[in-house]
Amino acid sequence: MPQEKGLDHTLSVLKEGYEFIVNRREQYDSNVFITKLLGEKTICLTGKKSAELFYNNEKFKRSGAAPKHVQKTLFGENGVQTLDGEEHHHRKAMFMSLMTKEALGEIASLMEKHLDSFAAQWETKEKVVVYDEAKQILTHVACEWTGVPLEDREVEKRSNQLAEMFESAASIGLGYWKGRGARTAGEEWIEDLVQKVRDGEINPPAHLALYQFSWHRDLKGDLLDKQIVAVELLNLLRPIVAISVYISFTVLAMIDHPDEVAKLKSGDEKNLQCFIQEVRRYYPFFPFAGARVMKNFTWNGFEFEEGTLTLLDLYGTNHHPEVWKDPEHFDPERFELWEGSPFDFIPQGGGEFDIGHRCAGEWLTLDLLKETLNYFVHHLSYNVPEQDLTYSMSEMPSLPKSGVQLTNIVRQSNV
Repeated sequence: MPQEKGLDHTLSVLKEGYEFIVNRREQYDSNVFITKLLGEKTICLTGKKSAELFYNNEKFKRSGAAPKHVQKTLFGENGVQTLDGEEHHHRKAMFMSLMTKEALGEIASLMEKHLDSFAAQWETKEKVVVYDEAKQILTHVACEWTGVPLEDREVEKRSNQLAEMFESAASIGLGYWKGRGARTAGEEWIEDLVQKVRDGEINPPAHLALYQFSWHRDLKGDLLDKQIVAVELLNLLRPIVAISVYISFTVLAMIDHPDEVAKLKSGDEKNLQCFIQEVRRYYPFFPFAGARVMKNFTWNGFEFEEGTLTLLDLYGTNHHPEVWKDPEHFDPERFELWEGSPFDFIPQGGGEFDIGHRCAGEWLTLDLLKETLNYFVHHLSYNVPEQDLTYSMSEMPSLPKSGVQLTNIVRQSNV
């Protein structure tokens, strides 16, 4: 197995970001190599075959894979991402039970409602920043869909709190401490709500997440500790708000590819789906997924030792030349013939939903993005002022530097 020389390459990850594994894949001409991160031997994987290996639950486990730094900001401690085996299946089922056709239809309707409400305000503003507006819209949507009470005066505070959890995941110094503070405050907020549900002070509808999670029982039949309930509810709220990153890139793609937008005017939902999928493939979102080797094994002549930290390159797999033709070209039509493999297209993780670690909210993400794209194509006109629309591959998460600014916004029944 190719091995990178040097004592430690953590700083290189911070410097190269999404391209850290891509650069070494090209350097070593290998989809597998060894490096050292945070003082620890680390195997890096990329590509479809590597993804199939990585999501084999008999060879890799998630327990002990996520650094404390990430748990203290992004994931929270003792959440579903850190579990394995039956415990993971049981907890994951709690999330998957929410992803019914009816529930997904409900969240799409909420997105349309809040988009239109915010767009009415945009008509009165000289300029709006798509990323900032999307965070607040999605905070409304996430809280209403999960049953979490949200006062209008709280929206900005809670949207910033939820965003800081994912904006700080790769930060050091002040950025990390802001994210950690947001995580602590967020968990306290949700723990208080869980206690009120259990005490009968608030009564959310029984089909919504606040109720379901508050009364969920573990494999032993015990109610989850309210801190764990808070972590898992935030594992719904935070990722929904994080879709603001994708919304920013969706609008950027509309600006950069007007010919593709023209195809969307027909109203064909398949075209919307292909455009959104290409946004999720093309633009950076989450860089890597982590796991540890469960037991010694050999794969393609490479030795994997028990306990070794292993990273799968999500961004690089979505841009892998062995899988995608002209991967650096934005082409929604590629998804017209895509066969739906769970291992070659993995912006939010790969593998199976129910028994694996693929993001439970992926369907939800697609529905919210399609609703947003449809609204921007058919119900808004706007101008794009001069601004810096570049984005950095070393910043995680990456975002257009201007946040995508729009002016002269007008709602129309059919633009």
